Parts: sequence; structure tokens; C-alpha cells
Amino acid sequence: MKLKVCLSLCLLSLTPPVMAENSQTSLVNQAQSAQQQERQHNRVREKSFQETEQTLRAEAKRLQKAKADLQTEIDSLTSQFSHNESALAKQEEQLRLETGSLGEIFGVVRQNAKTLKSDLSHSITQIDRQTYTPVVDDIVAAKSLPSLKQLNGLWQSMNEQIRASGEVTQVKVPYVNDSGVKSTEAAARLGSFGLISAQGYMNWDDNKQIAFPYLKQPDDSPTLSSIAPLLAGQTQPLVIDPSKGTLLAQLANVPTLLDRLKAGGVVGNIILGLLAIGLVIAILRGISLAMIKQKIKAQLKAPQQPGNNPLGRVLSVYDKEKNRSVEALELRLLEVVVDEQSHLEKGLSMLKLLAALAPMLGLLGTVTGMIETFQVITQFGNGDPKVMAGGISMALITTVLGLVAAMPMLLAHNILSSQAESIRTILEKQGIGLVAAQAENDQVSKDDLEHAA
Repeated sequence: MKLKVCLSLCLLSLTPPVMAENSQTSLVNQAQSAQQQERQHNRVREKSFQETEQTLRAEAKRLQKAKADLQTEIDSLTSQFSHNESALAKQEEQLRLETGSLGEIFGVVRQNAKTLKSDLSHSITQIDRQTYTPVVDDIVAAKSLPSLKQLNGLWQSMNEQIRASGEVTQVKVPYVNDSGVKSTEAAARLGSFGLISAQGYMNWDDNKQIAFPYLKQPDDSPTLSSIAPLLAGQTQPLVIDPSKGTLLAQLANVPTLLDRLKAGGVVGNIILGLLAIGLVIAILRGISLAMIKQKIKAQLKAPQQPGNNPLGRVLSVYDKEKNRSVEALELRLLEVVVDEQSHLEKGLSMLKLLAALAPMLGLLGTVTGMIETFQVITQFGNGDPKVMAGGISMALITTVLGLVAAMPMLLAHNILSSQAESIRTILEKQGIGLVAAQAENDQVSKDDLEHAA
């Protein structure tokens, strides 16, 4: 507005006097009109400002009142919270005094419920004798004192398991055979110890709720038909697994004789080969010496008829060498006895060598197995004993095989040597007797010649 007035004044100064006067009048009117409009506009603005100020003051009063109300409410709640805390502490103390040892009782009850739940989850009585399992689960999951109904259910569940452990009842169980075919099989539940089917003991899987056969049954495994007297209520002695299946499952891990022999490896096979050779030699030589001994006994009964046996050959030499001197006869008989002794002891030196070689091979297998074990430890560490089992098995099995092979061969060598020595003694005695008889004959002949002279 002021800019317009200034412009008007400038134009007025530039116009002629008459025109300047008219223009001046016009500008004055315009200025007055503008001032009037400005005053009116200012009044409107002032009125608006006043209304806004009143509104803000009213809002400020309202907010101050709300703040005061909130502060009053905060003070009230703080006081109430402190009062509640104090009251709660007093009530908790009163509860502790009133419950007394109920907290400890709850701990004992819950602990026993957890133990019972663990036993129930792995017991075969879940097939037909676990009526109160939900009550036990509720006690385990509870955060407060158990009710009288729950305590009664816990006792009844324990009592049910006690009775079930002494029962022999026939049940129907889902069964998967060796071929993987699923069916429903009749079985007998021996308390909480095991299940018996027509084939023997059954392994119960508590997670899958299904039974399947053990990989290996014990030698005296009962069957459903063999325990018929028990099912009829009669008394019958029965071998059971007190570990509830653990020992029966371990039967599959017990190695057989063939498994143990395979664990010996190449060295073990060599030792077994030496044992077989030694036993063949021992058997053949034993049969041969027994036959020779029988022939010698028969020859002793008929010394005038020499046969095809060591003693017969000694007697044959005596018959051929009668005309020789005693010394010559003695040497010839000694030669025959030595020859017969070499035939009698044939194979015994080899048997003795095999008996001495078997333990040495066992020691070799032991060293080889330990080397293999240390190599495995170097590669995989010693955290898993199964990784080292192969080398340790070889080390132990070869030692056992070496000793087992050496003992019978050594015993056979001793027995056969004794038999050969016995036969040689008979031959020597008979030879000495023949030499003595020849010496006596020579002495008699000499005496007769002297007497005749």
C-alpha cells in the first residue's frame, strides 16, 4: 500500500500543476481508502488473534487440569502398588507358614512322577497296563501343588505297575517280521521284563509302539508254547532277562567262533594252517606208532618167526649174523636199531618246529595289530574306540591262536616221542638180549672145545 502511495507522489511530481492537483486529490482518497481497508483488516486479524489466544488459554487450562488429574491418579496408583506389594509379601509369608513342608512334598511327588513317567515310557506294560499315565503326565507338567485326585492317581499308577510286573498274560501286539511284513501277533507278556512269541523273545520299540524279533535268540529261549503252564496259572521255572531286553539285544553283538577267526587276519589263517598240518602229522604218526606197537607185541609172542616190523627186522639180523663175533653182532644190531629209531621219529621234528613257530606267529600278529591300531589313532585320534577295535582284535586273536595251536602240537609231540622212545627201548632190550645170548653161546662153545682138548 505504501509503495502505491509513493508511486502516486512520484507521478504527481512529474505531472502539470492542474493535473497534479487532481491526481493529488485522487491519491489522497486512495490513501485514505487503503488506510481504512488496512485498519479493517487489522481489526479482523486482531479479533482472530484474540479468539486464538482464548482458545489456547482454554486448551492450556484443560491440559493443566488433565495433568493434575493424571498426577493424582499416578500418586494413587503408586500408593496402591506399594500397598499391594506389602499385602502380597504378607500373604506369601502367610502361605509359607501355612503350607509348611508341602513344598518339599510337591518336589518329592514331582520327582517320583518324573521317574515313573520315564519307566512307563520304556516299559512293555504300555501294551495293556498303563491306565493312569495321563495323571502322571499332569503331575509332571503341573506348576502348583497336586490335588488329592492326582496324588491318588499317582499311587494307583505305581500299584498298577507293581501288579503288572508279576503278571504273565497273553496279549496282541503289532509285529514286524524279518521280511518287513507287519501283522498282529499273539504274545505273552512276562511282567515288565519281556515279550515271548511263538519264535522266542520279541524286542519292543516303545517309540514306534511295535515289536520285532531279536537278531539272535538265546540257546534256551522260551516260546509261547513252552510257557503254556505259566499262562494257565501254574508254576514253571523260566530264564528271563532282568535288564528288560538290553542283554538280549547284546547277543547280536557277541562274535561267533568264525567271527573271531576272521578277526585274526592273514596271520591267524597261517597259524590255523600250521595247526591243521601239525594235527595231520600227529594223527598219522600216532596211528603208525600204535600199529607198530601192536605188531611188536605180537612179535614178542612169536620171536622164532620174524615179521615185517621193527622187532622182526632186528630178529632177522640176528638170524643172519649168528656166525659172527659178539662185537660184530652188536654193531649190526645197533645199526638196525638206529635205522628203526629214525623211522619211528619221522615227522616228530616237524611237529616240534610247528609247535615252536605258532606262538612266534601269534606274537607277529600282535605286533602287526598294534601297528595298525597306532596308525588308526594317528589318523582319527582315540576318541572313538570302535575305530581301534580292528587292530586290537587282531593283536589279541593272533596271540590266542598261536597259544591254542602250540599247546596241542606240543602235547602231541610229547606223546608221540614217548611212544617212539618206548618202542626204541623194547628194540634195545631185545638187541641186548640177543647179544647176551650170542655171547653165552660163544662161551659155551669155547668151553666145550677146551673140555674136548
